[in-house]
Amino acid sequence: MKKLPYRAKTMSGDIIDVRFNLHDQTVNPVHVNNLITAILKSIDNEISLMGEVSNGDVLQAITMVLAIRAHIIHAPVETTSVLAKTLLNEALMALDEATTIKGQSGRA
Repeated sequence: MKKLPYRAKTMSGDIIDVRFNLHDQTVNPVHVNNLITAILKSIDNEISLMGEVSNGDVLQAITMVLAIRAHIIHAPVETTSVLAKTLLNEALMALDEATTIKGQSGRA
């Protein structure tokens, strides 16, 4: 199975290195990488405008967007629902093996 290595830097300065499994029918891994970056950047921008936002609210919004995006696809709902659940589970499992480097905190 092909892998997509990805490095994310959080707003708190943590760095997350993860290797995601790519679906067998992935057409362009570069597009996948670019979309991850764009989505994370958009979320960070919105949070910085709104101020304090709970992690639960962020996760809820993201999963609702995933559901809407799956529904937009012209395919049976059973197919897109199973695909979305499978992809989400695989992505979450990849984070079990991810490396996280904690950002510097404290005072000098």
